[in-house]
Amino acid sequence: MPNGLLLNRSSLPERSNLPRWLAPVPQAIENLGLRLVWVVVAINLAGTAFGFWYYQPQLSETPVVMWIFVPDSPLATLFIAGAFALWAMGKASDTLTALAFFGNIKLGLWTPWVLVVFAEDFLAFTPPAMYAFLLVSHLAMVVQAFVLHRITDFPVRAVAIALAWYTIDLTVDYFIPIIGDPHHTAIPIDGETTVAAGATAFQLAAWAAVVLTIAALFFALATRIRILQAGDQLEPA
Repeated sequence: MPNGLLLNRSSLPERSNLPRWLAPVPQAIENLGLRLVWVVVAINLAGTAFGFWYYQPQLSETPVVMWIFVPDSPLATLFIAGAFALWAMGKASDTLTALAFFGNIKLGLWTPWVLVVFAEDFLAFTPPAMYAFLLVSHLAMVVQAFVLHRITDFPVRAVAIALAWYTIDLTVDYFIPIIGDPHHTAIPIDGETTVAAGATAFQLAAWAAVVLTIAALFFALATRIRILQAGDQLEPA
C-alpha cells in the first residue's frame, strides 16, 4: 500500500537475476524509482506535455491524419507514464510496457544521436540550456526503460505489437510517408547534405532509427529469454 508518495518496499516486484548489460540500473535506484512511481509518472506526463508543445511547428505543417507519427518522444513518455501508472494500480499491461520500452530506448538514444551529430546546426538556433535539457532528458528515458523488466517479462505477443507499431512508425518516418513528406522529427539541416562517410543527414537519421528499433527488439527478447532460463516469475505489486 502507498505510504505518502512512496510505495512500500514489500509491494515491489522481485528483481530477476539478469546480467548487467540487460539490467544496468543499480537495484537501489530501480527500487527508489518504483517506490516513487507516481512522481515518475508525473514527470513523464510533464515531459509529454512539453514535447507536444515543442512539436507544434512541425505538427502545423503535417496533415492531421498523420499527427500520430510525428511527436515520437512525447508518445514514448506517455507510454511509460501509462505503463508505470497501471502497474502501480495493480493493472499492469505487458503490451503498453513493451511499447514504452521500445519507445524510450529508440527515442532516448536517437535524439542524443542527432543532437550530437548535428550539434553545430542545433546550437545555431537552440539555446545551450535547452540543448543540454533535450540531451539529458532523452538519456533519462533510456534509464527508465531499463527499469521496466521489473514489471514485465516481455511476452512475445506484447513485443510483437510494439515491434509492429514502431515498424509502421519507422516506415512513414523515413521510407513511405503515405501522405506528404517523411514524418520523422525535423532536423536542423537539409536532409540531402552530405555529413560523413558519404552519408546524407537524412540517411544518418534513418540509419540510427533502424538500428535502435532492432536494438530495442534484441534487448526485450534477450530479457525474456534470461527470465525464462532463470525460471523467474514476476510477482504482482
